[in-house]
Amino acid sequence: MSLRTQSNPYGDVELTDPRAMRALAHPVRLAILSHLQRHGPATATELSEHVDASPSVASWHLRHLAQFGLVRDSDPSTIPGADGRKRYWEAVARGVRFELPDDEEGRAAGQVLSRTMMEAAAGLPEQWMAEVEPHLEPEWHREAGLANTRVRVTAAELADLEAAFEQLLAPYVTRADDDVPDDARGVRLLRYTLPEATS
Repeated sequence: MSLRTQSNPYGDVELTDPRAMRALAHPVRLAILSHLQRHGPATATELSEHVDASPSVASWHLRHLAQFGLVRDSDPSTIPGADGRKRYWEAVARGVRFELPDDEEGRAAGQVLSRTMMEAAAGLPEQWMAEVEPHLEPEWHREAGLANTRVRVTAAELADLEAAFEQLLAPYVTRADDDVPDDARGVRLLRYTLPEATS
């Protein structure tokens, strides 16, 4: 099976199969999954406008993602304004995660997926500075920005830090839409964990 039980604090899908990691390590597939996770169900045609692919190509990628349990059909009757004659897709979870397996094939697949995900996120700060930051209200502007902190830790301590961050964020990630305050807005928290090479 490609997926592991969603036992992490965010309820993310956990990839364990190198084939699933390679399937997701495609920029268009990653963009499709990210869009579905952020915006909810959509058709291949609707997605094609956001992922730089034709509707037929987007549909092919959706079917490929479905083979690994990352997306599934969505019931049009539960989607406001949906056309019941069209096929809607949805992400199976809010997020996806993976660990580098111990075997060579798994490590290679995980490294490819990790690189693809890093590349997809690399332009987000620059895009935010150009399109959003100039228009932020003062109270939001004060809380925005970059933290670039270097620490000296063991691998086990780093794992503890990652777990602590997740526990802190989990209530905000998983709360129901009805529980979100009216004045809340989406905030992207980018956290790069970049261990240095041994000296």
